[in-house]
Amino acid sequence: MTDRYVYDLSEGSAEMKPLLGGKGAGVAEMMRVGVPVPDGFTITTQACVETMNRKGEWPDGLDEQAWAGLQRLEERTGRKLGDPGKPLLVSVRSGAIISMPGMMDTILNLGISDETVPAIARESGNERFAWDCYRRFIQMYGEVVEGIDAHVYEDALTALKESKGVESDTDLSADDLKGLVDTFKKLSNEQLGGNWTTDPREQLMRAVDAVFRSWLNPRAFVYRKANKISDDLGTAVNVMQMVFGNRGDDSATGVCFTRNPATGANELYGEFLQNAQGEDVVAGIRTPKPLAQMQEILPDAYEQLTATMKKMEAHYRDMQDMEFTVENGKLYLLQTRNGKRTAAAALKVARDLVDEGVISKEEALMRIEPGQLDQLLHEAIDPDHSEQPVAEGLPASPGAAVGEAVFDADIAAERGAAGDRVVLIRFETTPDDIHGVLQSQGVLTAHGGMTSHAAVVARGMGKPCVAGARGIKIDYEARTLTVGDTVIEEGDPITLDGSTGEVFAAALPLIPPQINADFQEVLSWADETRRLGVWANADNATDAAKARELGAEGIGLCRTEHMFFGADRLPAMHEMITAETPEERKTAVDKILPMQQEDFEGVFTAMKGLPVTVRLLDPPLHEFLPSLVEQSLKVQEMELTSADPVHTDKERRLLAQVKKLHEQNPMLGTRGVRLAMLYPEIPDMQARAIIRAALAVLEREGETVDLHIMIPLVFTPVELATQRKIVEDCLAEEFDRAGRRIDVEIGTMIELPRAALTADRIAEVADFFSFGTNDLTQTTLGISRDDAENGFLTEYLRTKVLKQNPFASIDVDGVGQLVSGAVEKGRAAKSSLGLGVCGEHGGDPDSVHFFNQVGLDYVSCSPFRVPIARFAAAQAVIEQRDGAK
Repeated sequence: MTDRYVYDLSEGSAEMKPLLGGKGAGVAEMMRVGVPVPDGFTITTQACVETMNRKGEWPDGLDEQAWAGLQRLEERTGRKLGDPGKPLLVSVRSGAIISMPGMMDTILNLGISDETVPAIARESGNERFAWDCYRRFIQMYGEVVEGIDAHVYEDALTALKESKGVESDTDLSADDLKGLVDTFKKLSNEQLGGNWTTDPREQLMRAVDAVFRSWLNPRAFVYRKANKISDDLGTAVNVMQMVFGNRGDDSATGVCFTRNPATGANELYGEFLQNAQGEDVVAGIRTPKPLAQMQEILPDAYEQLTATMKKMEAHYRDMQDMEFTVENGKLYLLQTRNGKRTAAAALKVARDLVDEGVISKEEALMRIEPGQLDQLLHEAIDPDHSEQPVAEGLPASPGAAVGEAVFDADIAAERGAAGDRVVLIRFETTPDDIHGVLQSQGVLTAHGGMTSHAAVVARGMGKPCVAGARGIKIDYEARTLTVGDTVIEEGDPITLDGSTGEVFAAALPLIPPQINADFQEVLSWADETRRLGVWANADNATDAAKARELGAEGIGLCRTEHMFFGADRLPAMHEMITAETPEERKTAVDKILPMQQEDFEGVFTAMKGLPVTVRLLDPPLHEFLPSLVEQSLKVQEMELTSADPVHTDKERRLLAQVKKLHEQNPMLGTRGVRLAMLYPEIPDMQARAIIRAALAVLEREGETVDLHIMIPLVFTPVELATQRKIVEDCLAEEFDRAGRRIDVEIGTMIELPRAALTADRIAEVADFFSFGTNDLTQTTLGISRDDAENGFLTEYLRTKVLKQNPFASIDVDGVGQLVSGAVEKGRAAKSSLGLGVCGEHGGDPDSVHFFNQVGLDYVSCSPFRVPIARFAAAQAVIEQRDGAK
C-alpha cells in the first residue's frame, strides 16, 4: 500500500502543518473556519522528502494521486485544465513547515495557452487581462521550470515599454501584451533549443517538480542556515485555483499584518496594488499603496479584509501575516501565518497579548526567539549628528546600518564574511540576494514597499532596511547611486536609518542600544520562570557595568591575560620572562601587581554584592613576546648597525627566551596551570592583586564581591592542589596584613577530556567547576577552532558531516556527554560543588537548554548576550516541564 501524498484543502487543518506545510495548513484552516479561499489541494512535505531521497524520482503513487486531486478540483470548480471552453487556471506554490519568505518558487496562471486565452478574455470581458496573465505565465514558467535567465524576459519587457514610451506594465495595451507573448515564446524556444511543451498536464507535473527542487536552491540553503532550519524538512506544494488581482481596477492584490511587524503596535499595517498579481507586491517591482487607501478605492473588500484580519488573529492568538487577492470586488485569502516581526515587535506583541488576556506569560515567552533579541542590543544613530539625509524611503526594518556602499550581492557576501562593514544597495532585492543581505549591515532599495522581499527578510534577520527610496538612481555598471547632485560610489560611506527611512551619504556616529519597557517587562517574566543563573564574561569595569545593566547576576569569567598586554605592562612582562632567577622574576611581577590590582578594583566595584570568578593567567608566555622571525631580524639588524652593545645584548637575551619558549603546538603546550607550575611567582602575584583589590573595594564601598579564583587547564588533581596551596598561602598572608578576611572559593575550569573523566577526583580539591567549552570542544574533537572555521568546517557543514558548528552550539553527543558525566561525578564526590559554564556556548539558546537539562547552576556569556540567555533559560524550564508531562 502506497503512502498518501495528496490532500484536498477541505481535508486539512492547522494541526497538519508538518505534513501540509505552513501555507497548505493555513489555507485549509481558513477554509475550515469559513474564510473565503480559492479551492485546491496540497502535495505533502513527505512527497518532497522522498523525492529528494530518490534523487529526484517521485515516490510510487504520487503521480496518480496528483491526477486524482486535479480531477476532484476540476469537478468542484466545473472547470478543466486546458479546456478551451471553461479553462481552469491554477497556481503552484511552495509551502515549507517553517516560513521561508521568498526563498522557494511559485508558478502562477498555469493552464493558460494559445487555446485557452480566448476563453479567459471572453469570460472576463477584458482582453488585456487575458494576455497579461499569459505573458506572466510564460515568464514565470520559463524562469522557474525551464531555468531561463530572468533578464531574457525583463530585457524584452523593458524594450517594449521604451518603444511605447510608457513606464509601467499597466500602461501596455492588449495588443502590446499579445505581441509580448509572441516575443516571450520565441525567446523561450531559442533558449531551450526547441519548443517547450504546451500540454498543461505535463506543465503541472513539471511545475510541481520545480517547486520540490527549489527546496534545494542556494538561497534556500543560506536562509535555512541563517535561521537554523533543518534541510531535511522539505516543502509541500499547493495547487490552487487562480483568483486574479489583475482583472481591472476593481481587482487588487496585497499583503497585510494584523499588527505592525516593525514596532508591534496594534494598528493597520499592509500594502496593496490595484490591477496586479501577488508576486508584484512581494518582489518589490512596483511600489504599492498603504492599506488604508484601500478603504477609499475598494471599500467593500476593505471591510471584509479588516474583519477577516481580526478573526484570524483571534483564531491563532498571534499576529498574522496574510496574503489576499480581490477579484472584481470579491476578497480571497491566499495565506495566513504567524507574522515575521522584529525583536522589538515580538516583545510588544507578546506583552500586549498577555495584557489583553489572550495568552499566558509562559506562552508569550515561548513565542519569542531568544537569538532574535540580539537586534535590540545593537547601536542606533546618534541624534546629535548634523548631517542632512540625501534620500528618504520607507522605514522597512528598524535600526542603524553604517558601512561602505556595495551594489552586488556576491561582493557584499564576500566582503561581509571577511569582516568588512557593507551596505547592500539594489534596485530591488530578489531571493537570490539572500547571501548578500545576510553579510551586510543593512539594505537599501530603490523600489518595493514595506512587505517587499527585502523588507521581510531584513526584518527577520534584524537588518536595518530602507525600501522604495524615492529619487535614487542606481547604475550597476558604473556602481553608483545618484540622488540629486549627490553621487555615492562603491566603497563610499553610507548610513541607513531603518526606523525613519532616512539615507545619509556619510558614516554617522552611533550610540549604544536602549532597552525599553517592553523588553524589561518580558525579561522579568523570564526571570520568574528560569532556574539557571545568568552570569557574564567581562574583563574590565566597562564590560562588567554593561553586563550588570543587562541583568547579569555575576561574572563567570574575568580573564586576566588581557590585563598584561598594555604598553605600560609589556616591558615588565618581558623582564619577567627573561629573568634567570626566581628573585628576578618576582621583582618583575611585583611591578605588574599594582596594575592588576587597579584593574580588579574596577571590575569588583562594578559588580559589588555579586559573584566574580577570576581566571588566573591562561595563555602561553610566547603570546607576550615578539614573533621569532621578527625578533631574529631585529637582533641581526642591531648587530650590523647598533653602537649600543647593552641594548643589543638585551635584545639577544629576549631572542634566546623567544626560542626557548617557542612551541609547535602552543595551545597544547606550556600554558594555563602548566605555566603556573613552572613559574609560581605568577599565581602568587595574581592572587595578591585579586585579594588586595577585593579588600580595597570592601573598605571603600562597604561591600565587595563574592570572590571565586579559577585555576585553568588542569587535568590532574595534583595540579589543582599545588596551585590551591599557593593561592591559599597568599590569601592568608594578605588577610593577616589587612586584619580582615573575606570568603574566597577556589576552583577550576574543566576544559580537557581527562579533567571531565576524572571530575570526581578533581572535585575533592575544588570548590567549583566552570566548564570551558571552547577548549573542551577543541580537545574533544581534536581540531583547532581557527583553522577549522577557516578551512574544512564549512565543507563539513555543507555536506552534513556535521549538522551545526560545534563551536557555536554545544556538541551534545560528544562534548555534552563529557559535561554531563563531569557534573554527575563532581556532584557525587562533593554535593556542594558549584557548577557553571563560561564558554561562548553559554549564550547560545540551544546550548542553554542542554545546560539546564544536565543541572548546571549558571551559564556565563558575553554581556550583550545576557538577555538572550535569560530568555533561553526560561524557555528551557518550560520545555523540560512540558516534555515531562
